[in-house]
Amino acid sequence: MGKTIVITGAGSGFGALAARALADAGHTVYAAMRDTAGRNASRVAEAEAYAAEHQVDLRTVELDVLSQESADAAVATVLSEAGTLDVVVHNAGHMVTGPTEAFTPEELAAVYDTNVLGTQRVNRAALPHLRAQEHGLVLWVGSTSTRGGTPPYLAPYFAAKAAMDALAVSYAAELARFGIETTIVVPGAFTSGTNHFATGGHPTEQAVLPAYEERYAGLMDQVAQRLAALAPADAPASLVADAIVEVVDTSTGERPFRVHVDPANDGSEEVSRVADRIRAEFLTRIGLDDLLAPHGTAA
Repeated sequence: MGKTIVITGAGSGFGALAARALADAGHTVYAAMRDTAGRNASRVAEAEAYAAEHQVDLRTVELDVLSQESADAAVATVLSEAGTLDVVVHNAGHMVTGPTEAFTPEELAAVYDTNVLGTQRVNRAALPHLRAQEHGLVLWVGSTSTRGGTPPYLAPYFAAKAAMDALAVSYAAELARFGIETTIVVPGAFTSGTNHFATGGHPTEQAVLPAYEERYAGLMDQVAQRLAALAPADAPASLVADAIVEVVDTSTGERPFRVHVDPANDGSEEVSRVADRIRAEFLTRIGLDDLLAPHGTAA
């Protein structure tokens, strides 16, 4: 049976690819993005054209993850139009690049706001419905930077994605008794096929940049080139969308807790395997092993 799905940050990149792939798989998909009547109007039109051309149920909905009111309204729209909500995909994110010292605390907080607090706003809008129906899937699009190799000049983004991962892990246990399942899809560095690097932000304060440029001249370009060189040429960003579809289409109770999509193999999967095993063993030791899988009444 097709599911009703909302994907945040679905105007481009992984989100747009996943929205189309899920719609192709027979689901009702709401590609959520902000400013649908303004700068993202063309992306709304593209989604509508795709739906018409491929005869799939791909819709768009206004959702700014920086606003609780917007998140509430978006979920209300989905429930009003579709009558249900089965899957929430936390995909919205924002990357910034540059020497960590150059970012003001406020700039770091802004990255955290989008990548972490945005998921909390959407959860607070959607979880009351998922808890009431006692089934559903919360799928988080994370990053191998959480536990894998991490090049410099990406610290604000990496720190935010690590925080999001920690939040997802805690939510998994807290939602299990409501029959709600959690999967964390963990992409590696895809330097093409997304707008992450192209639209990434930079520190506004320029005072310290010359000192870093003297010692680390051209570092960000070097990082991008070397990350691109690590990934096989036949590893498109659509692999992440394919993984999301596979998770959604897997039966409740059989979905993996974590799925890595990392052609460059930066080591995250190996470290996560240990961390997730220790989590499972610890919950078992303290008598909470029932929290390792969803088991609400309706599940």
